[in-house]
Amino acid sequence: MKGLAKAFASFTLSLVAAGALHAQTLPGTGKTIRYAQSDSFGGNYVVAQIVSKAFKGLGYDVKLSTMNTTLFFQAVAQGDIDIATDVNFPQREPGFRAVAAQAMVVGSGLISGDGINGYLIDKKTALQYHITSLEQMKDPKIAGLFGRDGKAELISCDPGWSCGDVVDYQIDKFGLKQTVKAVRGKYEALMVEAVTKIKQGKPAFFYAWSPSWVTNALVPGADVVWLPTPADALPPNVPNKGSALVNNVEGCAGGANPCRMAMASWNWGSVANKQFVAANPAVKTLIEQIRFPGKTWSQWEAVISKEGGSPALITKLSDEWIAANKAQMDQWVATALKAH
Repeated sequence: MKGLAKAFASFTLSLVAAGALHAQTLPGTGKTIRYAQSDSFGGNYVVAQIVSKAFKGLGYDVKLSTMNTTLFFQAVAQGDIDIATDVNFPQREPGFRAVAAQAMVVGSGLISGDGINGYLIDKKTALQYHITSLEQMKDPKIAGLFGRDGKAELISCDPGWSCGDVVDYQIDKFGLKQTVKAVRGKYEALMVEAVTKIKQGKPAFFYAWSPSWVTNALVPGADVVWLPTPADALPPNVPNKGSALVNNVEGCAGGANPCRMAMASWNWGSVANKQFVAANPAVKTLIEQIRFPGKTWSQWEAVISKEGGSPALITKLSDEWIAANKAQMDQWVATALKAH
């Protein structure tokens, strides 16, 4: 019995040693990833929780902080933050260019199939006045439906967001300055008012993107329609990533297909400090794999817009996704471990 006990003790010590060795060989052992999420709340917050769990599967500790993208670019360039996975491209391309010597884009975006951006009005007014294009806003009678004194009020992006630069440029380029006024403030607050107006049967005119909580609260084709633009037109500081003509856009006014949006497709991109990436190849390989279907993003956005964005809800949504997609998560982590 003594011999058996001795053998069992030896076997147990071997298991402990093997476990310790395994822990030591995880690429993130003893390291903390300083991970940023933007202050624009949505499905990107659910993704941040999922990615954090994947980082932890590689052995890293994770310190998640919230900051606007302009501050993130400064922090990642200085090496104070390591990575963010919700940088909106191409809108944020100008800010990224300023730090491209210190930072890099990792992967090809987190939304499978990309997203869309453009101008929307309520469907009721579109049908009543036969509005099928943005150009019709040149008519003071049409524009006046969405504002006062023959001038439409267009809800645009937050000050500092380059999508607002796109809107301002296109208003000028398309000859709409006399009849359209861009309103720039806190986008979420302005859009809550727009949602209320449309639900009450009143006109509204705004810039938006999909997937987002806005296009779940106001569904294109049901509540609102996209207004096709007359031509591709972007300011010099926003790069053109292809044609703004997008096929099979649900809810394009007049049934246009393709529908000319404000710009070509967009995506949530990952940006990381170059030195951090060089020292952590497993993180790079992990991020390069991670993508979520647009439908999944839309479902998250819909729940968030309906139930509010509490931390508990974000945790619930991320935990549900992980539970339903454990094999996918395990595969992402296993592939990343091979890069170590």
